[in-house]
Amino acid sequence: MKKTVLSLGLIALCMSNPSKADTLLGLYVGAQGWNMETVGGFSEDGTNTDFNFEDKSQSNLYVAFEHPLPLIPNIKLQRTKMDTSGDALLERNFVFGGKLFSINSEATSDVQLTTTDIILYYELFDNDLISFDVGLNAKYIDGELLVTDKNDPTVNGREEFSGPIPMFYSRLAVGLPLTGFGAFVEGSFLSVDDHTLSDYQAAITYSLIENLAIDVTFQLGYRAVSLELEDLDGIYSDLEFKGAYAGLEVHF
Repeated sequence: MKKTVLSLGLIALCMSNPSKADTLLGLYVGAQGWNMETVGGFSEDGTNTDFNFEDKSQSNLYVAFEHPLPLIPNIKLQRTKMDTSGDALLERNFVFGGKLFSINSEATSDVQLTTTDIILYYELFDNDLISFDVGLNAKYIDGELLVTDKNDPTVNGREEFSGPIPMFYSRLAVGLPLTGFGAFVEGSFLSVDDHTLSDYQAAITYSLIENLAIDVTFQLGYRAVSLELEDLDGIYSDLEFKGAYAGLEVHF
C-alpha cells in the first residue's frame, strides 16, 4: 500500500512539474552535415551585387547543457560554417575593398563565414510527448569577403567583418510514443531597422539507442539562414543559405 501511494505521489509530482519530468540533468552533443545552397549578394554601400554561388557541404556542431536549477537558464553553444564561392557578370560598376570592378567585367567572390550561437533558454514544458523552449541567442558573425576580377586577378578587394547580434530563440519538439520517431522546429529571429536575420530548421528524428546511460538520435531536416545586414562592420548583405541536412545527437 505504501509503495502504491508513493508511486501515485511521484506521478502527480511529474504531472504538476512537466518541465522536469524528462530529465534532471542533460548534456546534448550534436553534429550535422548540411547540403547548403546560397543565393544573394553583398556590398559596402547597400547596392548589393548578386553572385551565382556554388552549392557546398558544410558542418554544424552544437552542445547543450540542461539542469533543474530555477531562474538559471540552460545553455546551448552552436557553431556553423557557411563558406561558399561564386561569380557574376557585373551590370554596373562595383567598388569593394577599395578596388573598382568595371561594368560588364566578370567577378568571382570567395565568402568565408562562420556563425557562433550562444543561446540561453528556459524549458517551459518538457516531457516525452512535447517540449517547448524560449530564450535569447547572441549570434556572433565572423566573415571575410574577397572579390576578384576573373580576367585580371591583380584587381581584388578584401573585407573582414564581425559582430554579435541578439536574437529571440524558440524550439518545439514532439515525440510519438513507442515508435522512436519525433520531430522538432527550432529558430532564432530578429527584425529591426538595421538588420533582419533568421535561422530556422525543422527535422524528423529517430531514436537509434535509448537507455539509462546514453541516447543517440538520428536527424533528417531542412535549415534556412537569412542574413540581411545593414552596415555590420561596414558590410551590407541579402544572403540566404538553405538546404537539407542529416545529423546525429548524443544525449548523456
